[in-house]
Amino acid sequence: MHILFLIPYPFGKAPSQRFRFEQYLGFLSGAGHTWCMEPFLSANTWDIIYKPGHTVSKVLGILHGFLRRTGVLLTQVPKADFVFIHREAAPVGPPVIEWLIAKLFAKRIIYDFDDAIWLKDPAGEQTFISKLKWQQKVGQICCWAYKVSCGNAYLRDYARQFNPHVIINPTTLDTEHLHNQMRDQHHSERPIIGWTGTHTTLRHLDSIWPVLRRLQNEGYDFEFQVICNQRPEQQHLNNLKFVSWRKETEIEDLLQLHVGLMPLVDDPWARGKCAFKALQYMALGIPALVSPVGMNTEVVQEGHNGYICDTEEEWCAGLRKLLDNQQLRTQLGKAARCTIVERYSVKSNKDNFLALFC
Repeated sequence: MHILFLIPYPFGKAPSQRFRFEQYLGFLSGAGHTWCMEPFLSANTWDIIYKPGHTVSKVLGILHGFLRRTGVLLTQVPKADFVFIHREAAPVGPPVIEWLIAKLFAKRIIYDFDDAIWLKDPAGEQTFISKLKWQQKVGQICCWAYKVSCGNAYLRDYARQFNPHVIINPTTLDTEHLHNQMRDQHHSERPIIGWTGTHTTLRHLDSIWPVLRRLQNEGYDFEFQVICNQRPEQQHLNNLKFVSWRKETEIEDLLQLHVGLMPLVDDPWARGKCAFKALQYMALGIPALVSPVGMNTEVVQEGHNGYICDTEEEWCAGLRKLLDNQQLRTQLGKAARCTIVERYSVKSNKDNFLALFC
């Protein structure tokens, strides 16, 4: 089979692409398939699209993306057996391209998404792209798809309203070649609690700042690291360290953490999250503390590989246990690593991914 991937972002740049399908390309080739990757945004437009300003360049970049898509429709789509569409064929406007692929070219679409993209992201309402979004097209594309690939059960349940052929294809990690190390929980080191994310998810830290200040006031000596593409606003927290996220040092930076946090605001958008932060911590042997929102409660088992924390008291209690007990951090970290290898690794999900193209 020849598979055409229509993707929003340049190859190797966006986490959703890297961890949902780019790391399976070798398996596709090994199974005898050929594939072609066609991003909507150029590398230059990707570099500015989420930065303030650059309006003219952004508009030109999007127009250029539509020109590229037109070329793909004329040259690549006719040759494809499957067209794999991640999130959307174009970031703005109605699903004209998807309709043409499904109805005019009669191609089998594999439609993949890992967020509640039929809703507006509360943190992204003012961005240039978000003002031109067409969220209602998600259900339409689900209707036209041969199969729908969703990151979790919440997304699956939405897609099943429009298409019975929905597969949960979880976001996975390569535990053999990338997330292939274990954090050594040294007893003598000052514990480092950490969080990683993008500027759009910084809002989820609002419930954690009081917890961390409370623990520091109780005399706990720890460092809190925020690994992000944007510095958080000052929270009057002692020993707060900001680490600028870089793909090249992503694993090295995460391995500095003894404990990883994934708080989430309980809203419809957050319920679509695929527990990616927790998966990253746990794959490296770092116990995770998570909110009971979305897929988090599927990944974390209370007291086995981490803690599920809803109230401020529960967050404090979980962190106290892990700050006080290096052996417990090691025990939960080993169990966390096993969970990812067995259930959320590329190796464990390979057959499930390849079945999309049957």
